[in-house]
Parts: sequence; structure tokens; C-alpha cells
Amino acid sequence: MEQVRFFGAWARSPKTVGAVAPTSSETADLMASYITSPNDLPVLELGPGTGAITKAIFRSGIAERDLYAVEYDVKFCRDLSQRFPQASIIQGDAFNLDETLAHLEGQKFDCVISGLPLLNFTPSMRLKFLQGALGNIPHGRPLVQFSYGIRNPIEVDDASISINRSRWVFNNLPPARVWTYSYKI
Repeated sequence: MEQVRFFGAWARSPKTVGAVAPTSSETADLMASYITSPNDLPVLELGPGTGAITKAIFRSGIAERDLYAVEYDVKFCRDLSQRFPQASIIQGDAFNLDETLAHLEGQKFDCVISGLPLLNFTPSMRLKFLQGALGNIPHGRPLVQFSYGIRNPIEVDDASISINRSRWVFNNLPPARVWTYSYKI
């Protein structure tokens, strides 16, 4: 059923979905491995879609009530809210987190985990996205982003930001790599 929902959303808006299949559990688990455990802060997920990465976040030990997820697609939001009733599912724009999260009054998060198809957006939008994500987490904590591209999905010319990448995950369609971005401590 998850595949059917995913394909339907992709057919409606391929630019915002950005893939032909949901994220593999191997990629999702790798992304969730960056969550501090145990932690005192909730986790922020951007672009949860059908919830493939969301489930990995819960497998990592995060309680539903400690997840805030920002999703642009109204149908995905409705489905996620039904499947994960204790999580805070927020319909909004991940490229404008100041406005989307304004009601949380400065809440900080352990990390930001993103399933957004960043390569579908302009370099300036990607930088704005990075600044918004890093502004919602403590220095030293990561924005975790996966990408199908060979190159860094967010080109950064800022020595205060640390960038790391994982090995290729070939058990993903298409193969993916996980990138992390954080302000140096």
C-alpha cells in the first residue's frame, strides 16, 4: 500500500516527491543512526512522505511523541497523522521553517532528518534550506540528508560548517548516499 501511495504522489507532483520508490530501510536506518540516543530533544523530520524514514526513526528508539515532521503534501500529512497519532505532523514548507515552525516558539531539535529531493531545487533554495535546518538544532548536531547524486547536494562555502558523506547504499532505488551538515563546535 505504501508503494501505491508513493506512486500516486509521484504521478501528481514528481518534482516534490523526487524519486521513483520510497527510501529503502537500509538508507532510512543509516539516516536514523545519527540521532542522539538517549536524547533530551525531539527529532525534526522534513519531507516524511509515506513514512519510510519515519519508521526508521522510531526503530532507533525515538518515541512517537518526540517526532515533529514537516510535510508539504496534504494527503501524506493526513495518512501520517492516522498512522502515527502521537507524532506532531505539520503541513508546511520545509524551505521556510521560520514560518512553518513559528507556533513552536523556538523549539530546538536533536537533529534534522530530511528526505526532500534537494537536487530538484535551485542552489540558492538549497542554501536557504540548510540555514533553516541548522538554525533549529544545537551546534554540532546534524542535518541528515540523502541524495542520489554523485556530488554534494548542498554546495557550501562556509568554513564553520562540517560536511560528511556516507558510503553508497546500493540497496536503494536509485542508489543513495547520506550527507550530514553541522556547525562546528
